[in-house]
Amino acid sequence: MRNELKKKLYFIEDYTIITLGLLMFSLAWTVFLLPAKITSGGVSGIGAVIYYATGFPVGFTYFGVNIILIAFAIRILGASFGLKTLYSMGVISVALTVSQQMVKEPLVDDTLLSAILGGAISGVGLGIIFNRGGSTGGTDIIAAVVMKYRNISPGRIILYCDVIIIASSYFVLRSIDKMVYGYVTMAVVSYALDSFLSGANRSAQMFIFSRKYEEIADFINQQSYRGVTVLDGVGWYTKENVKVVISVVRKRETGAIFRKIKEIDPDAFISMASVMGVYGQGFEKLKL
Repeated sequence: MRNELKKKLYFIEDYTIITLGLLMFSLAWTVFLLPAKITSGGVSGIGAVIYYATGFPVGFTYFGVNIILIAFAIRILGASFGLKTLYSMGVISVALTVSQQMVKEPLVDDTLLSAILGGAISGVGLGIIFNRGGSTGGTDIIAAVVMKYRNISPGRIILYCDVIIIASSYFVLRSIDKMVYGYVTMAVVSYALDSFLSGANRSAQMFIFSRKYEEIADFINQQSYRGVTVLDGVGWYTKENVKVVISVVRKRETGAIFRKIKEIDPDAFISMASVMGVYGQGFEKLKL
């Protein structure tokens, strides 16, 4: 009974956070990018180009193009698309349509500032969505279809699609400046997305060589609440037995650990490396 309740609460939490990310993504477009006539990548970019040319709402285009892509992909790849992708597609379509009707004036007049703010908020929104296992569909679907027949990385396919979509805005707006701002936005989105996904939860693996290893291990274990492993080693130059303290911690926790190690043993030797991902025991949950 308790496990079922936990699953329901996690399900609600999951979709609540994904919805927040979807709304951020949508508002980035309608508040900053569309009023400045900036085109970024993805299906939203296609919708923006059509909007600049015809005035047709971006939300309708986003929904229509994604429906076509999903139908096309199901025919080729099979019905393997999750509920979160369909949910995200629906929320973004509605949010873009509603917010576009509400926002009549640009929030900022500077085009470069609009590109940076729109790209940053859009990137963080996508980071929130991806961090909870969601997907916005679009060029991701194109990448999945192409990968079935060609050995090309999905990142490269998405990049090619985004470059073509942004370049197509020139034929509508007839402005090199707007096209360049589109590429600026694309770069900011990529940077913000990567920073969000790896920055807040970035971890470090520490190797500490010290004669006072017990005090250091106790501090990390009791004060930082992180697991510690102590291994036996041999210093090959001195041929002396040494103890090696190994721990994986959050990057933000390393400052306090360094200060304490300096206080306990100023002569300690420390090696620290960034790690790509840490799962279980106080870190990230392993997601399939």
